[in-house]
Amino acid sequence: MKAITYLPAAAKALSKFPSGVREAIIAKLNRYAATGAGRTKALKGRAGIRLRVGTYRVILEETKDTIMVVAAGDRRDIYR
Repeated sequence: MKAITYLPAAAKALSKFPSGVREAIIAKLNRYAATGAGRTKALKGRAGIRLRVGTYRVILEETKDTIMVVAAGDRRDIYR
């Protein structure tokens, strides 16, 4: 399983979500870190991967040993 780290801005955004959404995002991140399974897609125009969790998106940067959560937010606002 890869280690998951959060940028301060991503951790702050995640803490503002309702608890059910926050738990779903963390569960999907843990599943992705353990198995590599999830609704992911490479980003265009910048480095990174997006993980889809309902109407929320999590922007990730992945290395061999770690997954860094760069941003998290609603799908309408996350790419701006």
